[in-house]
Amino acid sequence: MRCPWALSTEDYVAYHDEEWGRPVHGDDALYERLCLEAFQSGLSWITILRRRPGFRAAFAGFEIAKVATFTDGDKERLLADPGIIRNRAKIEATVANARVLADWAPGELDELIWSFAPDASRPAPTSLADIPAVTDESTALSKTLKKRGIRFVGPTTAYALMQACGLVNDHLSDCTARRSAP
Repeated sequence: MRCPWALSTEDYVAYHDEEWGRPVHGDDALYERLCLEAFQSGLSWITILRRRPGFRAAFAGFEIAKVATFTDGDKERLLADPGIIRNRAKIEATVANARVLADWAPGELDELIWSFAPDASRPAPTSLADIPAVTDESTALSKTLKKRGIRFVGPTTAYALMQACGLVNDHLSDCTARRSAP
């Protein structure tokens, strides 16, 4: 059995089985997930998932140091790129966030995000209704990131990040991925 949301497309099945809820570490890897979750805001995740190769190409593999050097010309290039979501506010936030993060110590983003991981002993959800959109931890993570200069990361986006990166395990109790998670 899988979580019901993962059953509609092969893309979702692969993402569910191989990525979602698995621990992600490393500043660049977490920056990528943070950016993709921000781009997803207001859209379906499948839209972002299917464009992820385009996002990676457009944003220099989400290497913080490279994206931090993007110019206004790069932003205009991104606004014309059909391989990504061409939303000016989200593009601006992605570049601005890279500039902020470029000044952080190596590992600082990883340490900060993972410091908000809740107690792993919380009960496994038994239905999709048991999975929150926002938690106290995601609200605190969002506030902390915003205070540190990170844009486009509200509590819902922060919780989606926490789910995607394995800070929380929201696979349903009878899901095979829950049982095989590290």
